[in-house]
Amino acid sequence: MGNPRCPVCGSNMVKNGKTKAGRTRFRCRCCGSSSVRKIDTSAKDLRTFLAWLLSRKRQSDMPGAGRTFRRKCAPFWDIWPMPPKIEEPRSVIYVDGIHLGRKAVVLIASDERHVLGWHLCRAENSRGWSALMQRIAAPEVVVSDGGDGFPKALRKTWPRAHHQRCIFHAFSQVKRYTTSKPRTQAGAELYGLAKALLGITTLKEAQGWAGAFLAWSERWDDFLSERTKTEEGRCVLAHERLVKARRSLARLINAGTLFTYLDPRLEHLAPLPATNNRIEGGTNAQLRAMLRDHRGLSIERRLKAIFWWCYMHSPSPLPAAEILRAMPTDGSIRAIYERLNQQDKLQGTIPQWGDAIVWSELHRSEPYRMDWD
Repeated sequence: MGNPRCPVCGSNMVKNGKTKAGRTRFRCRCCGSSSVRKIDTSAKDLRTFLAWLLSRKRQSDMPGAGRTFRRKCAPFWDIWPMPPKIEEPRSVIYVDGIHLGRKAVVLIASDERHVLGWHLCRAENSRGWSALMQRIAAPEVVVSDGGDGFPKALRKTWPRAHHQRCIFHAFSQVKRYTTSKPRTQAGAELYGLAKALLGITTLKEAQGWAGAFLAWSERWDDFLSERTKTEEGRCVLAHERLVKARRSLARLINAGTLFTYLDPRLEHLAPLPATNNRIEGGTNAQLRAMLRDHRGLSIERRLKAIFWWCYMHSPSPLPAAEILRAMPTDGSIRAIYERLNQQDKLQGTIPQWGDAIVWSELHRSEPYRMDWD
């Protein structure tokens, strides 16, 4: 490691004794300024922080019983790891959302090996899904669990991609309405049909299942149409939960998303997945385990922990030093927000004081007011 350069004039510095603390002092021969070499350990500290976050270690297990670790790693909680832009198309992409409370959800997209993108929003809707998908090249097949707004976002952002609805979630939705021990014969038969979805492996079996479902609907149509009156006198369906279960399966059949994995046009991609177990078990389960191991984090830090995990499992994460230079922080985002919205915020807050002066009357480019008498 060579001698440092002068921070004043940029010339090479030479050793000039030591300080009281024993550190080597350097002096510039040109301008005479002196300084000591400052060793930047932020990249090393970031690697230590990530090693702790992605492991099951407790803070008390770190050097200094956690105090030194918290002091050195506190600045890294301000960083927001941003997802990369995926320009190489994938054959199959899995999408799902992990909820944190009632007002925060992180939408995640992944392939068989890596996390491809993530997006933070308040709820699953088409705008959030579109924001996630816009940075990822359109795949041939996308597998989802039926999140709200996803079909609309898919038609808008990836119009040529084929959609496979996770058959396990389709079965689970029916089970939620019928329970595993239905009390009616119609419910028992529908539960058996939904459970049979999990074992379909050929197109012929899929066609037979669809025929059996239509036959069940016709056979129990009068039963499902029965109505009853409530205590308030309203007329409602007597078997509303069974009707909802039937409707959930009929909607998937009509949309053509239940047996995409058996589509003959996609034989070149076979075998295609019928469920999104890859993202449920390979990503979401590990994220929940990480949050459970580091329980006690605030909602903001839990979100950033998810972002860090996703980024470190993306296709090509940057080295620690590059991350510190490239990724935005709370401070940089706040500065951009204040710079772009300063005028709007002032104009929005001043009128609440009453008869206030317009902002532009107090902020002019001329050095003096030219409209005074």
